[in-house]
Amino acid sequence: MHGNQPLGIAVIGTGRMGADHVRRIDRVISGARVAAVADTDAERAKAVAAGIDGCTAHTDPAAAMAAAGVDAVLIASPGPAHETALLAAFELDLPVLCEKPLTPDAASALRVVEAEQALGHRRIQVGFMRRYDAEYVRLKSLLETGQLGRPLMLHNRHRNVASSPFFTSSMLITDSVSHEVDVTRWLLGHEITAVTVLAPASSAGAPDGLRDPQFVVLETDGGALSDVEIFVNCGFGYQVQAEVVCERGTARVGDGHHLVTSTAGRWGGTITQDWTERFAQAYDDELRAWVATTRRGEVGGPSAWDGYAAAAVCEAGVRALEEGGRVAVEQVEKPALYR
Repeated sequence: MHGNQPLGIAVIGTGRMGADHVRRIDRVISGARVAAVADTDAERAKAVAAGIDGCTAHTDPAAAMAAAGVDAVLIASPGPAHETALLAAFELDLPVLCEKPLTPDAASALRVVEAEQALGHRRIQVGFMRRYDAEYVRLKSLLETGQLGRPLMLHNRHRNVASSPFFTSSMLITDSVSHEVDVTRWLLGHEITAVTVLAPASSAGAPDGLRDPQFVVLETDGGALSDVEIFVNCGFGYQVQAEVVCERGTARVGDGHHLVTSTAGRWGGTITQDWTERFAQAYDDELRAWVATTRRGEVGGPSAWDGYAAAAVCEAGVRALEEGGRVAVEQVEKPALYR
């Protein structure tokens, strides 16, 4: 990339998430273009590339990254494919925005962290997009002023209309609560040291065998508690809410009352139905920020360490769900590169 040239991005994975990012780069944000796409489904990759000038289609992620005009990589393939793609990006020393999870488990995430350390500089930003949501950004800023005092508790609610047919009980932790894990670490500036998972009798709206809802308690090294109600078959809408309780006050986000109507003897509003609607602006802002920092030759946002920490906490969470009781998080010491 030279001067005012747009940042050429290779998008790896053109499913729902990848295709949405292609649309975002092509039509919503400025300063970047889709230079290449890769998908194991060759026809799908070709169909996505067809509408974009100069965009090449590939089935091999490494080939897409090595394509002409590629300056950076956006990984939106399924989690198990991330490690190989990330290591291929390292080979070319390309900056990466990697959708969460960094990788599906702590051991592979640690391998990525170690490979990035070997490079000697950060290359990865992980797609924990809530850090770019306007309400969460305001909450973080408020906490940083210290005017509410020390955070004592963080209450999180995360509700989905319905879960995908392939969703398992442990995926409530690894795919959903992973967001609250990152939010807890980011808002409070603490590491999470232990996880307890409690589950009431499953909702009649949950598929047979799915433990839904769940109540997750996260303990931190800063002496705070963070709890998460995760309910992925609530049936009525998509809600993400957080309330932090501090020594001198509380602050809450996610009530979502953008429009309240009063008519025919009733008042009310609407509830968003999925994450693409609730966090559309956050995804736009996340990508804008990544493109801007990448064009400056910098790396910001959630790091590979944040991806590893989330994986380690989720691993403890899955054990707590399956075995019961409180499970300590096993995590290596934070390397100097991420301090």
